[in-house]
Amino acid sequence: MFTIGCHLSASKGYLFMARQAVELGANTFQFFTRNPRGGSAKEMDEADVAAFHAYAAEHGIRTILAHAPYTLNACAADARVMEFCLQTMKDDLLRMEYTPGQLYNFHPGSHVQQGVEVGIEKIAATLNQILWPEMTTTVLLETMAGKGSEVGSRFEELREIMDRVQLREKLGVCLDTCHVHDGGYDVVNDLDGVLTQFDNVIGLSHLRAVHINDSKNPLSSHKDRHEKIGLGHIGTEAFARIVNHPALRDLPFYLETPNDLDGYAEEIALLRGLRNE
Repeated sequence: MFTIGCHLSASKGYLFMARQAVELGANTFQFFTRNPRGGSAKEMDEADVAAFHAYAAEHGIRTILAHAPYTLNACAADARVMEFCLQTMKDDLLRMEYTPGQLYNFHPGSHVQQGVEVGIEKIAATLNQILWPEMTTTVLLETMAGKGSEVGSRFEELREIMDRVQLREKLGVCLDTCHVHDGGYDVVNDLDGVLTQFDNVIGLSHLRAVHINDSKNPLSSHKDRHEKIGLGHIGTEAFARIVNHPALRDLPFYLETPNDLDGYAEEIALLRGLRNE
């Protein structure tokens, strides 16, 4: 089954997002756990969550992806920023247990001139403080484009983080097609080679989701600017290979392209048309 969805606003609750996803032709969705720039989260509405579970079961929505706020930096130089990240992620993961067995994605962070090694150590230490053995959520490290002092633009950096986390089985990776392209991995001309490299460094068993985005910039630009599917430097032909690749086709795909809801519906239909079932 092709699992495809897009990023939706969580302001009206889980059931509303699920209904919206189905209207768009999707069978999954991504959402921010709270304001993407940080801040407090809305109280959980248990009636809404229960209604969502019933609706999701009826409409085949199995895997949803929560995205941490962009402002979180798990390897910040400022202790207050680190503490904000720690407390926010702790709270997010507790809230995720209302929808057991789902995915929680975050940007690893920026080392802010501390150096990559320090950044890796701090990210792993943060994860070691927020993961617990009984949790059902899988926490995903997102592949990054490498702008500024971002950690995670190289597969080796993600592997180093994972190796330092005690509950490694609670971790996975979300591969962002725009980010890896901008980071220097040629998914257009050498998708097999990129995925072989990922397998050799991290292991494809740890790849749990795909952010499917075109890029406004050429290979190795380190810019991280998403484009609509087929209008950027990755292109429609490459996306046909991506959604059909044996190592990727059974994963959930999430659009984060610069779109309104009608645009997402068109892209979901486009990607379904590229899929060989």
